[in-house]
Amino acid sequence: MSNQERMLTVLSEAVGCCSPLVREPLSAEQAVELSRVFKAIGDPVRLRLLSLIASHEGGEACVCDLSGVFELTGPTISHHLKVLREAGLISGERRGTWVYYRVHPEALGRLSAVLLPDEAPAVTG
Repeated sequence: MSNQERMLTVLSEAVGCCSPLVREPLSAEQAVELSRVFKAIGDPVRLRLLSLIASHEGGEACVCDLSGVFELTGPTISHHLKVLREAGLISGERRGTWVYYRVHPEALGRLSAVLLPDEAPAVTG
C-alpha cells in the first residue's frame, strides 16, 4: 500500500466515521489525523495550490501550470505538492515529463462534514 493510499485510509477512518464536532468530541487518534490534514491546507501556498488544481479545467492540473503562478522554485512547489499528496488531498500521475494532479473531492467532503453541524443553517447573503 502506498503512503498516499495509507493516508486516504487513515483519513477515511478518522473523518468518515466521525460525526460533526458539535455532536461528539473527536478521539485523540482522530484529532491527530485531522490535524495533519488541516496542517497541510493551513499553509497559504498549499491552500492556493489545492484551489488551483481543483478549479483547473478538467479537474486536473499539470505541475507546469502550477509552477509559474508562484514566485517559488520548482523544488519548493514540489515539496508543497508532496505535503498535499501525503495528506491524501491530491494524487499525481506522471505523463511523460510532467506530473498531473487531481484533488480527492471525497477527502474534502469528509473534512467539511466534520466541521458542519448536523443541521447547518442556510447561508443568506
